[in-house]
Amino acid sequence: MGESARAGATVLGYAIRVLGKLPRPARRAVLGRATAGELPPVPDYVRMMEIAGDMPDTGPTDGELFARFPELAAVEVSEPAAGVPARLYRPAGESGASTLVWVHGGAFVGGNLRMAESHWVGLALAARGIPVLALDYRKALHGVRFPAASDDVLTGWTWAVENLPADHLHLGGASAGGNLAAGVAKRLRDGAGPLPASLVLAYPVFHAELPEWNPTALAAIRDNPGVVYFSPDWVRDMSRHYAGDAKILEDPYAFPANGDAAGTPPTIMLNCEADTLRSSAQVWAEQLRAAGVTVAEHQEPGAGHGCLGEPFSVAGQAMLDRITSHLRRW
Repeated sequence: MGESARAGATVLGYAIRVLGKLPRPARRAVLGRATAGELPPVPDYVRMMEIAGDMPDTGPTDGELFARFPELAAVEVSEPAAGVPARLYRPAGESGASTLVWVHGGAFVGGNLRMAESHWVGLALAARGIPVLALDYRKALHGVRFPAASDDVLTGWTWAVENLPADHLHLGGASAGGNLAAGVAKRLRDGAGPLPASLVLAYPVFHAELPEWNPTALAAIRDNPGVVYFSPDWVRDMSRHYAGDAKILEDPYAFPANGDAAGTPPTIMLNCEADTLRSSAQVWAEQLRAAGVTVAEHQEPGAGHGCLGEPFSVAGQAMLDRITSHLRRW
């Protein structure tokens, strides 16, 4: 990173840190126009996140969620000593047979338990009778690299296995969280612990570099003003940053598309149409089927990446409905 770029990323990081202290309506007003389009180069983005700590939360408050979905207010939320930061969401009434261990996204360098992709998913599923343990993990910032985040998810999963009464314990995640869930599933398959009943993966990425896109289809996503655009170069550079070592780019636990897919639990794959990461999910789904793994694959029409972070959107609610239906089958 050049000095001018580094200085610009540093200034932006401090500005975002200040913005995070403002009331949420003010954050939305400032960031509402900056949450779509092409992302800054990875070195700038990482530097910005190291200074900012995380992106300010612009999602709905609990009050806004409860006003729209009153049933969420009855969910019991606690923070168990799970070995990593975690939130446990329990239904007010009787639970079903399934419990979900859930991992949020954030490109390996951001995200937290407060974001809607974690908090709303936990509340909404628990309100439907499905307990959720939402996990946080160390980010690839300030020298932290793989396998730190994977180790944290494995720690949280192990705690869930030992402490949560569930007939069927499932593991899932969104975006980078989907990568982490799938990588941990491979570790479990290879002896690290009991396998989940299934994997629940929303707009995930499994390759260090995106499988090839048709140029016209790629340009259509890039030019869509309402979605985040992850260019193939950006994904490659973030993978290298997350890995920290070129050898890790071939590691099947860091990038689950590597290596043998046999023995992976039954998987539901939830993709977004206007999302470049879906090429990775689609190719890995083919690998799973070829290895004899049961895969259910869905694509939300017109949806952009991260729709589970938008509780009031049609796509976000449709994807949550698909997750609910999947977990209720067990």
